[in-house]
Amino acid sequence: MDLEDTLLMMPGPVPVAPRVLRAMSKPMINHRGAEFAAMYDDCCEILADVFKTKNDIFIISGSGTAAMEAAVGCTIGKEDDVVTLENGKFGERFKDITARYGKVNPLENEWGHSFDLDEVEKKLEEGAKAITLVHNETSVGIQNPAKEIGRLAKEHDALFIMDGVTTIGGDDVRTDNWGVDIAVVGSQKCMAAPPGLSMISVSNRAFEAMEDKENLPYYLDLKAYRKSGGKSQTPYTPAVPLFFGLQEALHIVKEEGMDSRIDRHAKCAEAVRAAADAMEIDMFPQLNDRYSNYSNTVTAMKAPEGISGNDIKKDMLKRGITIAGGQSHLSGKIFRIGSMGNVQPKDILLTIQELEIVLKKREFISELGTGVEAASEVLDSLL
Repeated sequence: MDLEDTLLMMPGPVPVAPRVLRAMSKPMINHRGAEFAAMYDDCCEILADVFKTKNDIFIISGSGTAAMEAAVGCTIGKEDDVVTLENGKFGERFKDITARYGKVNPLENEWGHSFDLDEVEKKLEEGAKAITLVHNETSVGIQNPAKEIGRLAKEHDALFIMDGVTTIGGDDVRTDNWGVDIAVVGSQKCMAAPPGLSMISVSNRAFEAMEDKENLPYYLDLKAYRKSGGKSQTPYTPAVPLFFGLQEALHIVKEEGMDSRIDRHAKCAEAVRAAADAMEIDMFPQLNDRYSNYSNTVTAMKAPEGISGNDIKKDMLKRGITIAGGQSHLSGKIFRIGSMGNVQPKDILLTIQELEIVLKKREFISELGTGVEAASEVLDSLL
């Protein structure tokens, strides 16, 4: 099947608007010149509103994982204790990155299960320089309670380092209000830019933690980014075409407005959940507290008994739609539908329609239309 005819409905990368692709084809410019500096400042100004922060913001030529490593590598020393919260693949990744630099004190939940805030507090009471959290764990479709964990971090004088890779730009993220010292996001998720860039906000408190840190990373040295950022530059050669694309994608975000963008993401995810309920498909996340929620950017569902999630994924691809399966030990057990970036109601409805056909052919459902009807009711105000 022609890739141009395939609809990406996975948790990143997401479809990129034609105007973003056109922006990336602009002639190359001097990355140390005034034109690049103006573009860098424009991006950072819009990002400040997206992050809801007054902290410094930097743009790194590297994926979200690069920003995660910059956050940890610049603040954590080999004798520092760090509480790492894991209930999915990317929490596990944050733990593994942290273990390269400091002493990990992990709180490991079953993937997709909510954290017990009392257990989080007990970990912090043992003493910690920092705590890491994945706000939206896309591997299992659960949104973790960043606000509450930020409060606990503040009470125990721990740096709060948050992966906002799949919420910033599409969901309600309040960096300063939640006390997030370092927040990171990837370009190819909610902001609907091409993969390859990450953005990071850094508080003064986080910079203070870097003062006594020995052996800072070289390429990911946030102090170097701060020095260059003061001149509207990056410390090392930036991926200029990706910056062109990011700037145009951020203009799309600004034109839509964050409130409207958050509402659209929430309704699209709610529509997928409503359709799943109508088709008697169970959600995968186990929300056993009042602070966690289902993700507003990806929906993780259990594969119906007798059907592999990987087979559903393959069948959907044959019908022109790319969805995601489960990662690691969840492979074949779940399937995931993304609803982030510039996803529109028509994309959701088409995806649900094709999913119904796939499930009917596999004799899981007996009739078509119930899922689409349920999704349509949720999306009515956006149609």
